[in-house]
Amino acid sequence: MKLPIPNREEAGRELAAALASRPKGARPLVLALPRGGVPVAAPVAERLGAPLDLMVVRKLGFPGHEEFAMGAIASGGVRVMNDAMLRRQPVSPQSIEEVARTELTELERRERTYRGDRPAPEINGRDVILVDDGLATGATMRAAIQACREQDAASVCVAIPVAPVDTVERLRKEADDVVCLATPEPFTAIGEWYREFGQTDDDEVRQLLAAAWRREAE
Repeated sequence: MKLPIPNREEAGRELAAALASRPKGARPLVLALPRGGVPVAAPVAERLGAPLDLMVVRKLGFPGHEEFAMGAIASGGVRVMNDAMLRRQPVSPQSIEEVARTELTELERRERTYRGDRPAPEINGRDVILVDDGLATGATMRAAIQACREQDAASVCVAIPVAPVDTVERLRKEADDVVCLATPEPFTAIGEWYREFGQTDDDEVRQLLAAAWRREAE
């Protein structure tokens, strides 16, 4: 993939083309990590003819340095901690729980805001494709993978436009497949590899999901 990526929608189209040439399983299900993963996942789901839904994940940032992940939580009560980072920068159990409570509140808000009364997707037996707009440490994606495993997904494929090499290699040990279009080095922040990387807001997420769900109902 040529860098910088024009925008999330173009990233999704290129990711969809890459995934279309690979086995996607008998019952594919595309799960986007909101918010930025939704505009990437929408063209993927449409190209593959697969349902689109969400895997809501929240990073657990170090107190005072929230941009650095000490772990992540996902729908279904899953929590994954970055043990290597915590050994270098210890955090008390009480502080971890305070951060986790705050992020759980936001996770539950997003579930209600985006899905409303729509039930969570049935993951059991599905070939899940997890999509985000890029990864740095991969903490949130690791939580998403674990959530899918705990709900007995038939397989889990991680699909992202851009990520550092070491993160991709780490995820290959946890997912059944990883599709990453670009692994530039040195890797600093995801947004540096996009020409347009504005914030995806709640309204855009709802609109993209509504359009996908209307197609599924037709």
